[in-house]
Amino acid sequence: MERVGAARDLVLGYVDALNAVGEAMRAAIPSLERLAAVLGLVHSRRISRSGRIGTYSYTVHGAGCRFVSDNGTEVDVDFAADGSEIFDLWRLHRYGLSLPEPLDVTDQDLRTAVRSLQPLLDEVRPGWFSVAS
Repeated sequence: MERVGAARDLVLGYVDALNAVGEAMRAAIPSLERLAAVLGLVHSRRISRSGRIGTYSYTVHGAGCRFVSDNGTEVDVDFAADGSEIFDLWRLHRYGLSLPEPLDVTDQDLRTAVRSLQPLLDEVRPGWFSVAS
């Protein structure tokens, strides 16, 4: 059960880090209502595909964006068609490995942790999750 507890803490840490990224982006770009709007800013060439905003470097990819904080912590997120932030076990795993004290947990422990956090998290499609609104 201790491994699942560590995985649960990792998932909650990812959600907190994702919220911190959103706050930092909105502070740096006041017109940014949702984090997904970063994609629109890139497509309209108002910001470049990769760069630095506040205390984060960012790289826009496909349907999402990877943010890396000054301490090296990585928060990779995709955006659903409605602009909601979604993530999968791979992104949670990458986040855990990027922590100042890396946390390597199994996919099974992550899956159990994510399911234990419903209704905080919704499974929006198989293997993809979002923070419940």
